[in-house]
Amino acid sequence: MRVGFAVPQSGPWATPENMRRIAVRAEELGYDALWTFQRLVYPVGHLMGPTYRAVHDPLITLAHVSAVTSRIELGVAVINAYVQPIVLAKQLATLQTVSGGRVTAGIGLGWLPEEFEATGVEMTRRGRRGEEFVELLRKAWADDVVEHSGEFYRVPASHIDPKPVPGPPRVLLGGTAEVALRRAARLADGWVSSSREDLSAIAGRVRLIKAELAGAGRDAEAFRFVCRGVTQVREADEDRPLTGTYDKIRNDVAALAEQGVTDVFHDLNFDREIPSSDAGEAMRRAEEALEALAP
Repeated sequence: MRVGFAVPQSGPWATPENMRRIAVRAEELGYDALWTFQRLVYPVGHLMGPTYRAVHDPLITLAHVSAVTSRIELGVAVINAYVQPIVLAKQLATLQTVSGGRVTAGIGLGWLPEEFEATGVEMTRRGRRGEEFVELLRKAWADDVVEHSGEFYRVPASHIDPKPVPGPPRVLLGGTAEVALRRAARLADGWVSSSREDLSAIAGRVRLIKAELAGAGRDAEAFRFVCRGVTQVREADEDRPLTGTYDKIRNDVAALAEQGVTDVFHDLNFDREIPSSDAGEAMRRAEEALEALAP
């Protein structure tokens, strides 16, 4: 099991200093990865809650912490396919190169209508758009001359350089519907769960993806099953996975490994008590958890 930790990204605790403190200490403690997420807009009156109210850009955040770390993986879970794929391909290629090849890029289809409206992208046919999106990312990272004429995107014959060094970032796909799981098995290097994932059902998702991988002749051992841990440290244990005392949370991580999950990252941004706390209290709790849950 690979264990990661999310960078402070949402709310008052998400300051540049705190981002660096968490990143440096996570690498010192042997964590495998740092993670971020994306939220472009927060519609007025929406009930998403404090986690999504004020969120820094995920790639700029990763670029920032890459400069103070040297080994730890840099993951985003996820960037949604309402951004332009060629622009994103350039950004990820640069991040991959400047970080020394540490990038894992989670791609999602998006679910918030207001974000599609704000970016000028139709929300319909998201699955087909996502497949073409990933195809174009890979072309941009590999082909000497990139030329594309698809249903959603057009690229005239062009050089898109420099290519990422030492190679293209790993690509994960999100989603919980069966079609999304099959898509991940077909197109991606791994699958990543959402913050709303029912972790009690994750074993079934892993089995479905592995069956699809086997049918496609792909190596399931090389495929990543990544779980965003909506980790909530509490004085008493609760039925919800990854919520309760440190002992329970560690046991829950072990149980996820038994179900086929290869990566878990603890994301305190999704503990509603963290983004709504003052920065000092949030960091006190986060640094305590960082030490207690270290791999």
